Amino acid sequence: MLSLIRSALTKTPQLFHKDTLPPSPITKPLHPQQATAFTLTLVLAFPAMNRVQLLGRVGQDPVMRQVEGRNPVTIFSMATNEMWRSGEGDTTSTGDVSQKTTWHRISVFRPGLRDVAYQYVKKGARVLVEGKLDYGEYVDKNNVRRQATTIIADNIIFLSDTLKERV
Repeated sequence: MLSLIRSALTKTPQLFHKDTLPPSPITKPLHPQQATAFTLTLVLAFPAMNRVQLLGRVGQDPVMRQVEGRNPVTIFSMATNEMWRSGEGDTTSTGDVSQKTTWHRISVFRPGLRDVAYQYVKKGARVLVEGKLDYGEYVDKNNVRRQATTIIADNIIFLSDTLKERV
C-alpha cells in the first residue's frame, strides 16, 4: 500500500506545490488523477481525526469542578434530537413521526472558554459544541467499574437569542 501511495505522489508532484494545488471542487471538478493525488495528500497529512460537532440544547446549568492538583473543568449536559418518519415511500407519506433524544456530557478545560461556558451557558440554551470524543473509566460509589463518554469542547457557539442579549 505504501508503495502505491509513493507511486501516486511521484507521478503527480506538481499537485503538491502551493502554487499548483488543484482548484476547489466547488468551482471546477477535479480530474480523476488530481482527485486521487489530492485525497492521498489529505490522508497523509491527517492520518487520524477525532472531531465532533453537536447542535442541541443545554440540559443543566454548568458546574465547575477542580480535583486537587489539576486544572478546573466546566461540565454540563446537552441533548440532541433525531426525528424520522416511519413509513414507506417519499417524505410526504403519512407515517408516524419518531424522535430520539441523546444526552451528551460536555467538559470544557480551555481556560478562557471554561470561564465563559460557566458564566453564560444556561439550561435550555441552544448551542453548537465542537470538540473531540474522550472515553474514560471510573469506579462509582458502589465500587462498580463504569465507562463514560465525554465531549471535550474546544469551541462553543451560543445560538439562543436570550443569551446573545446578555453577552
